Amino acid sequence: MTSQPPSPTPQPSEQVPTCYRHPDKETWVRCQRCDRPICPDCMNDASVGFQCPECVAEGNRGVRQARSALGGKVVGTPYVTWAILAINVIVFAAQYLMGETVTARLQMWPLAVAVREDYYRLITAAFVHGGVFHILFNSWALYVVGPYLERAFGHTRYLAIYLLSALGGSVLGYWVDPVAAITVGASGAIFGLFGAIFVVGRRLNLDVRGIAVLIVINLVITFLPGLNISWTGHVGGLITGTVLAAALAYAPKPNRTFWQVLALVGMFAILAGLAVLRTSMILSSLG
Repeated sequence: MTSQPPSPTPQPSEQVPTCYRHPDKETWVRCQRCDRPICPDCMNDASVGFQCPECVAEGNRGVRQARSALGGKVVGTPYVTWAILAINVIVFAAQYLMGETVTARLQMWPLAVAVREDYYRLITAAFVHGGVFHILFNSWALYVVGPYLERAFGHTRYLAIYLLSALGGSVLGYWVDPVAAITVGASGAIFGLFGAIFVVGRRLNLDVRGIAVLIVINLVITFLPGLNISWTGHVGGLITGTVLAAALAYAPKPNRTFWQVLALVGMFAILAGLAVLRTSMILSSLG
């Protein structure tokens, strides 16, 4: 009877690691930073090897975002300007297709603001236009001035200047124009941008004589008799945009974002307060 050699003890096969974010995917690649296994869907090129999404995000938090000279994030494509232009065109097309329905709903009408509390009209009127020439002029001005200011202030600050300038023009009209007056157009916002670009030019020590002449010419045209132009919208927008741009451009560098946000919020609070006060005056006069 011959003896058989003992059978070798079976060795467990080496366990194949799986991606820590996708446990169903096997991988032999590890993150160079945290050493966790990652699958091809989670690999991000690093200077050496790959990193997982969480390590990439953690690393990006320590990288300072590039800022413009006036404190906003550096802007490549002026998306806000293109979006405003697109909205203007869409609303104008709706006016053309639906007649007075759209215009009557969005136009600035002091009596409707006071009696119906249609405060939205103070802003929506800036996206309604009275004709082809009207929208063409405002769109051309926005196309020329908008991208420069958007790159100077960043998307958010630029949008705030535009909308608050539109609001400033409407609020002055709310106070001065007859309660039955109807006004439309982005001119208040555009004049606000004119004032803002003048301030930016001065802040950056640029030649601002050209924009100064442009502002004066447009103000003269505004007050010419027979043109039926809302001077309140133009002047209100110009004052608002100029004041806001100055507050943002000359904000102290320490805590500059705080002071800029405070200026924007403060301007909105002032304009909103003026609108509410004017409503109470109109309602009192109506008995």
